Amino acid sequence: MAKDKKGQKESAAQEQKAPEQARHSAKERPRLRTRFEKEVAPALLKELELKNVMAVPRLHKIVVNMGVGEATQNAKVLDPAVNELGQITGQKPVVTRAKKSIAAFKVREGQSIGAMVTLRGDRMYEFLDRLVNIVLPRVRDFKGISTKSFDGRGNFTLGLHDQLIFPEISYEKVDKQKGMNVTIVTTAANDNQARTLLKHLGMPFRA
Repeated sequence: MAKDKKGQKESAAQEQKAPEQARHSAKERPRLRTRFEKEVAPALLKELELKNVMAVPRLHKIVVNMGVGEATQNAKVLDPAVNELGQITGQKPVVTRAKKSIAAFKVREGQSIGAMVTLRGDRMYEFLDRLVNIVLPRVRDFKGISTKSFDGRGNFTLGLHDQLIFPEISYEKVDKQKGMNVTIVTTAANDNQARTLLKHLGMPFRA
C-alpha cells in the first residue's frame, strides 16, 4: 500500500511539473510577424484590391551577404567577417566561394570570397524589425531609402556600408569596416506590391 501511495504521489508531481516545462519552452512570437498578420495583411488586401487572402504579398526570406575581396590574398581576413555576420543575424553564416576563376581579380575557382546568411521564419521578422527600428536610424545623415533598388520581380536589395551601425558589433573589436547587401525576397507579383508591403512593415523609403 505504501508503495502504491508513493507511486501516486510521484505521478501527481510529474503531472504538476509538466505544464510548467511546456510554458517555459514556448517561444514568444516576433512582434513584427504578429503585426503583419493582424494589421498589415488586412490593410494590403484592401489597398491592393485583392480577392483572395492567400494573394496578399508577404516576406519569403532575407539574405544577408558580405563580400570580402581581400580573402583572396589573406584567408584569415574572412574569420572576423564570418564572426560579425553571425552576431548580426543570430545564425551561423555560410562561406561563399568563387564559381569560376577570374585572372584580373586574382580569383581561383572554389576560393573563399565572403559569407552569407539566409533568414526565414521568426528570425527573418526579428532581423527586419531591428533593421528598420534600430539599425537604419543609426546611419549618419540618413535621409531615407531609395525606391529604385527593386529588381522588377518584387525583391528589394539594400546596401549597407558599415557593420558598426548594428548594436551587436563592438567598436573596439572591429579591425576594418565591411559593407554588406541585404536582399528582402517577397512573394509580391510586382515591385509596386513589394513597395507597399515594405512601407506597411515600416521601411523608411525616401519621399
